[in-house]
Amino acid sequence: MTPFVDGHAHLSMPAFAGDLDAVIARARDAGVERIMTCATSLGDARRNTEIAAANVTRGLLGSVGFHPHEARHWDDRSDAALRGLIADNAVIAAIGEVGLDFHYDLSPRGVQEDVLRRQIGIARDLDLPLIIHCRNARESLAAILKDERAGEVGGMLHCFTEDAGFARLCLDTGLYVSFSGIVTFPRSEIIREAARIVPLDRLLVETDAPYLAPAPRRGGRNEPARVVDVGRFIADLKGVSVEALGSAVTANFSRLFDRRRAA
Repeated sequence: MTPFVDGHAHLSMPAFAGDLDAVIARARDAGVERIMTCATSLGDARRNTEIAAANVTRGLLGSVGFHPHEARHWDDRSDAALRGLIADNAVIAAIGEVGLDFHYDLSPRGVQEDVLRRQIGIARDLDLPLIIHCRNARESLAAILKDERAGEVGGMLHCFTEDAGFARLCLDTGLYVSFSGIVTFPRSEIIREAARIVPLDRLLVETDAPYLAPAPRRGGRNEPARVVDVGRFIADLKGVSVEALGSAVTANFSRLFDRRRAA
């Protein structure tokens, strides 16, 4: 069985409250040896940390951070709260999910930008990689990553939905590029073009579970076991074996997220 990783899932979400143990077991049965479970808010970060810590022997790591949708809830206590969670829990391996979302604009754009800058600062202070969300905000994101020297810590652009040009920019910034089930959708040729040009040593795969189940499983709850479907699709797209793809993304996951444990 080819080993795989899920570079981005949300196992603390209510969608998994009733059968989380079985979800993790199915992932491991499918060959998914490592899962990064990501937070989106302070409350979610606490629960996410508990899940990762309880399942570290089953390959889970966790992140903490404010998603751009939740940036409006950042206050004077948030910085210290995130730093405290990280200090107290070695299983926290990244700052995320952070970034910009100018599609839904659930937080004011200026607030999103300010909170992103603050969280890049935490990442740089603690030498942790970033897990970055970007929707309809590529120019603003690129400028902030440059201004805040995000390349010093690196990270991943998760759920990549842009073109090959933006993929190259991410690579030049020092980021890994992660593809979700969206790459399998019929109208995603631009994303597939980007996947073709990302080198194996900078590529990650993810589910973004419980969202974005890959074709032909669209419409239901996604879960980490299905990252193998994404991996097989990208292996075929790039003309490499599934084994080569699985080996590459597993090594990339470790290189990116095991930094703190190796220190």
